[in-house]
Amino acid sequence: MKWFGGTMLACVLAASLAHAQTEWRPERQVEIILPTAPGGGNDAVGRLIQKILQERKLVSVPVLVMNKAGGNQALSATYLTQHARDPHYLLFATATLMTNQIAGVTQFGYTDFQPLGLAYVDYSAIMVAANSPIKTIRDLMDRLKADPSSVAFSVVALGNTSHAALAQAVKAGGVDPKRLKLVVYKTSAEAWTALMGGHIQAAISSVSGSAQQAIGGNIRMLAIAGPQRRTGALANVPTLVESGFNAPGVATWRAIFGAKGITPAQVSFWENALHGVFTADEWKTRMAEDNVTAPPLRGKELAKYLDDQYAYTRGVLIELGLAR
Repeated sequence: MKWFGGTMLACVLAASLAHAQTEWRPERQVEIILPTAPGGGNDAVGRLIQKILQERKLVSVPVLVMNKAGGNQALSATYLTQHARDPHYLLFATATLMTNQIAGVTQFGYTDFQPLGLAYVDYSAIMVAANSPIKTIRDLMDRLKADPSSVAFSVVALGNTSHAALAQAVKAGGVDPKRLKLVVYKTSAEAWTALMGGHIQAAISSVSGSAQQAIGGNIRMLAIAGPQRRTGALANVPTLVESGFNAPGVATWRAIFGAKGITPAQVSFWENALHGVFTADEWKTRMAEDNVTAPPLRGKELAKYLDDQYAYTRGVLIELGLAR
């Protein structure tokens, strides 16, 4: 009996140890790394993730948002690589992480990090100030045909999905994308100020980052570079395709990545915690306000989605001469 009891005790201890090894929780402050400056749409969404993680007690340690703008997201990606195998760093990445890789802007690609959750899927919109004489996407294309440099467009990053969507659109309209006049701003908020102040004539940015400005009457969306119209307040904005331009656009997804080399238990923790964020009522309300879809993909489904997006985006950028 003593031998049996000792054997049982050993088994219980072994099982407890194995169970402990399969569970993990953050042990110190967590950083959410944002690739853009404070004040823009990405910053607002990143801070909403921080808020839900803490208020719903999905993590028991402090969560800090770190803005690491610069280098078309290269700075934020580099910062995460400096913390390899550390599960306390999360990168809120945009699709620029992928376009940078395709364009040869950075040595890092989406496969150099651990995907943890898809936040939402968005597309870009072409827009002008509410008082602009340009009323329709056809008006804009006619002006560009006459003089491509007569319209200054804002972009948040050269070579990103919005830039690709704009290049795809004007090419479909018979205009050389390389002749466009582009002005780079750090955030969409800066771009709106310049647009409404008359410093630029048009902008290309994500629908989610522009929806509130459009609903508020500050800007006019001319067309969406996406597969279908939005619902609700943006239901009257046509797509480029239905406007007669064969430019279905490129998805401007947002996803959360961890550092390379984190353990399966750490991956599992963050997948579950982020699933809690993306299924929270507050998150769903924000996604509805921004008029974007939010499929809660993780694991193999997320990996496949990213691979499919890479293949499609690379094809578009090759066609536009923006890939290496």
